[in-house]
Amino acid sequence: MGGSSTGRAFMGSFTSAGGLGVTVAEVDRNTGALTVLGSSDAVPDPSFLALGPGGEALYAVGESAPGSAAAFDVSGDVPALLGPVRPVDADGPTHLALAAGHLVTANYGSGSVTALPVLADGSLGEVSSVVRHEGSGPDSERQEGPHAHQVLPDPSGRWVVSVDLGTDSVRVVALDPATGFLEPHGETSLRPGTGPRHLAFHPSGRYAYVLNELVTTLTVCRWDAEAGRLEPLGEVPVLPESEPAADPDGSVRAYPSEVVVAPDGRFLWTANRGHDSISVLTLDETGEKAALVATVGCGGRWPRDLTLDPSGQWLYAANERSGNVSWFAVDAETGIPQHAGSVEVPAVSCVVLG
Repeated sequence: MGGSSTGRAFMGSFTSAGGLGVTVAEVDRNTGALTVLGSSDAVPDPSFLALGPGGEALYAVGESAPGSAAAFDVSGDVPALLGPVRPVDADGPTHLALAAGHLVTANYGSGSVTALPVLADGSLGEVSSVVRHEGSGPDSERQEGPHAHQVLPDPSGRWVVSVDLGTDSVRVVALDPATGFLEPHGETSLRPGTGPRHLAFHPSGRYAYVLNELVTTLTVCRWDAEAGRLEPLGEVPVLPESEPAADPDGSVRAYPSEVVVAPDGRFLWTANRGHDSISVLTLDETGEKAALVATVGCGGRWPRDLTLDPSGQWLYAANERSGNVSWFAVDAETGIPQHAGSVEVPAVSCVVLG
């Protein structure tokens, strides 16, 4: 195996539920194992993280009301704040991404997307733009208004897409790198009541896969980077029909949470809370067809996040309610993950690999 045998992992957690905040761990690339090094609770409920270019700066949302975003210097074993913690002019930011020299957050509580400039030293400037979503969905408890749940740049770098659980839609905006202004470009409606949560692109950049939270399906879409347009093609189940998404008494229900795609585009994995599983789907050569082939246990309870290492060899599950991160060796032929170990991380919500 070429290069260093060790790397870094960064884990977010809910401090309001006993989590340590932003945690740094060493990764053994030969075994996938994580060893915790240090943590910082400087930001409340840093539920999602994003690593900056070069790997020395890490960005976090503070999923609180009002919400915040922060930059950390992670050159050492303990994260250190890099510049001030910035308000995002919204409540409950749940996701973030770097795009066009800015940090962009998806704000679940307010149903909006915020942009903040990343300064020369890696710290964050004040909010440059906020786009507020409008609309609702048929689920009166979860879709009474907009709930932006994820934001990410498209593979071409021309657009920023946001997934809104509350409005059953995916929005596309253009981000001006000079001004940080977010210009709405388009919106794609998905099947009412599906509650789209997260999206992942195929390596070709021509397809996108939207994982739904309120139903146990994946919506396969065609992505036109030239036009900045998403076209739904159909839904695929992420759980076997023989394994119901809810117990007969309704006490346990499955809530899919995260979707990741293999670097070679052959496989796709989803995390399923409640069902406490990882689903394995195969993709055809084009990426247009997806099919469920297996489910395996997530190694804990309530898997909120999945992360695949760049080699595609190791898959990590952040199991929020059991307070651990599990790692799996991915079978190169079948894509089926095999549990290889876990480490305790209280109230963990995400894993980012450096």
